[in-house]
Amino acid sequence: MKTIQFREAICEAMSEEMRRDESIYLMGEEVAEYNGAYKASKGMLDEFGAKRVIDTPIAELGFAGIAIGSTMTGNRPIVEYMTFNFSLVGIDQIINNAAKIRQMSGGQFKCPIVFRGPTGSAGQLGATHSQAFENWFANTPGLKVIVPSNPYDAKGLLKAAIRDDDPVIFMESEQMYGDKGEVPEGEYIVPIGVADIKREGTDVTIVSFGKIIKEAYKAADELEKEGISCEIIDLRTVRPLDRKAIVESVKKTNRLVILEEAWPFGNVATEITYLVQSEAFDYLDAPIIKINTADTPAPYSPVLLEEWLPNKDEVVKAVKKVLYK
Repeated sequence: MKTIQFREAICEAMSEEMRRDESIYLMGEEVAEYNGAYKASKGMLDEFGAKRVIDTPIAELGFAGIAIGSTMTGNRPIVEYMTFNFSLVGIDQIINNAAKIRQMSGGQFKCPIVFRGPTGSAGQLGATHSQAFENWFANTPGLKVIVPSNPYDAKGLLKAAIRDDDPVIFMESEQMYGDKGEVPEGEYIVPIGVADIKREGTDVTIVSFGKIIKEAYKAADELEKEGISCEIIDLRTVRPLDRKAIVESVKKTNRLVILEEAWPFGNVATEITYLVQSEAFDYLDAPIIKINTADTPAPYSPVLLEEWLPNKDEVVKAVKKVLYK
């Protein structure tokens, strides 16, 4: 094993796959000359050249369309958005073309493409740069949605996404690029659609994904001192959802708290709540609690932003509530 940063895990995954398959290329704003806005493509222009690592204009609709069209001629593009907030400019291409090519062509064309970049808030970036759209994309048949929380999962899942023959939304975080973690020296793949139990527990199940899961870890450490055992499930993949892992954990702990950095209406936590009440209702000893951001655009003020985001204190409070403590 070796210890690397999240951004290095992303770079290694892309580089290893591009060495393996010449049909893979990377395009996006500042991915080439600048080595990536977050240095996640550092050194790739030097290795692969300007035909395979391509700087684009600030025109997300245009380069998303170019990349999607190129899949129909045998290419396997990786499109980087500087932030998924900017993907809204190109969302017509993602939803109306990438997600539907296979079905609308009667299976004549597949669309092996990865759209990747940061999701959610990253400090004081304002309301239009602090949004989480995982549930938007996960609502669309034809798309797969991945949100890793650490370097190991990020590298393994990105390699799986690049090899997948369907369009994949791969969502990272600006606040995780510097995170360090152990990654195997050799080749490995993390399968899409498989959740991971990051912490075994017996009293309550906490389901989360992406960078906000760190608040669940903090809460679990604090609760352990009080004799409360938390099982933490990292979804890793939002679509397809590992329904079995969630249900089996709830059957064991009989309680569920869901932590998600998203607005409270119609999100991933809502879907999980429906899943559990429909498939494990008789095992529940307390109502499910979901923890989300406040139902407002993200504030710029650091004081308000701290209140807007879910935190470990909210997780602790929710766990104690479902345990009637």
